Amino acid sequence: MSNAAIADPDTYLMGVPHELLARLRGETPVTRIGDFWAVFRHADVRQVLRTPAVFSSQAGGTQIRDPATTADLRYVRRMMLNLDPPEHGRLRGLLAKAFTPRAIGLLTERIEGWARDLVAAVAERGECDFATDVAADLPLLTLAEVFGVPERDRRLMFDWSNRVIGYQDAEYAVSATVRTEEVTDLARAALAVRPSPGPGGEMPDPRTRAGMPDLYAYANALGEHKRAHPGDDVMSNLMHHVDDEGGRVSIEEFENLFWLFSVAGNETLRNGLPGGMAALLANPGQYRRLLDDRSLLPGAVEEMLRWWTPVMHFRRTAVQDTRLSGVDIKAGDKVVVWFSSANRDEEVFPDPDTFDVTRAPGEHLAFGHGPHFCLGASLARVQMRALFTAVLDQLGEVRPAGEPRRLRSNFQNGLKSLPIRWD
Repeated sequence: MSNAAIADPDTYLMGVPHELLARLRGETPVTRIGDFWAVFRHADVRQVLRTPAVFSSQAGGTQIRDPATTADLRYVRRMMLNLDPPEHGRLRGLLAKAFTPRAIGLLTERIEGWARDLVAAVAERGECDFATDVAADLPLLTLAEVFGVPERDRRLMFDWSNRVIGYQDAEYAVSATVRTEEVTDLARAALAVRPSPGPGGEMPDPRTRAGMPDLYAYANALGEHKRAHPGDDVMSNLMHHVDDEGGRVSIEEFENLFWLFSVAGNETLRNGLPGGMAALLANPGQYRRLLDDRSLLPGAVEEMLRWWTPVMHFRRTAVQDTRLSGVDIKAGDKVVVWFSSANRDEEVFPDPDTFDVTRAPGEHLAFGHGPHFCLGASLARVQMRALFTAVLDQLGEVRPAGEPRRLRSNFQNGLKSLPIRWD
């Protein structure tokens, strides 16, 4: 397998190429692949992520693909995911303050109830598709609660995340499962501007504002509604919070946060939950250990995230000449850190290809590192613990019931289908 295979989305239809990543990590830990430097070692990945003054998120965005136009680049630079300090810190600080202890407490209680209900809904069937019947709904319910999105509209986030994250997958790129008669008036206005596939099935670039007009129409209307009619949700807190300098979140910033949470916050967990189940199915002995001892579950969740690693890479752009593992990197070069390699680094994780629910907590990078460490990490952990607790309690031991179907993507380590069965 050539080095270039790590950037080919077709590679991942068969699984993450861990043998290739291990070879590159050992032989050439900073490797030129196409038009970017790929970074494979845990220590180097951390170094890149914690030094935004050298490796910028904002200079070129955080995706391998360059935005098509300068206007598109200006657009992606406004998202919190692509901001550098100090602008990043201001917006992140406002958002962090919106997650009040009361809001988090209410979310945790509701997440645990939703998880129990989702598993109970399939328990009598004896089999289900874990990816679509169970795992897909929990992040949607959680994000709808965070934003105060009406229940009828939450499926919109399923389609939006499919289109953005699954742009390399022919099925997901054109996702449109929501019908106008099912949703609120707020959503109907957004669906009226939803783009349709072209003659060859092509869709506009979902990383541009023009490519997601329905999402932005909904976000704009929702943000205005939250400002005028606040509720108990996190985003109502955000829209009414004023910082020490009198600043508050603009509607444009709210729109971009809505994009980030609806897409990244949804899809990452939607792949992490089936990924955790896939790890357990591949290691039934470890599953039985959890059945016997629920106290192992928090550590097992960390091991699921390390072993599966839902987000496989992120890009930075060097803004000054530098060196990394003895390799000269020039200002303007793309630098792509590979989390799925760093989380199997032998220097950090002994016997890294083994899935072990008793593994001592290590510094896995599934949530990133540095100033852009995932703001939703604690919520993701709550959801994973809640859903696997419900599975263990209500289904007992589960087994594979068919072949899984993987997402065609070099970015998200995704499962579109994961059939399971139980007695």
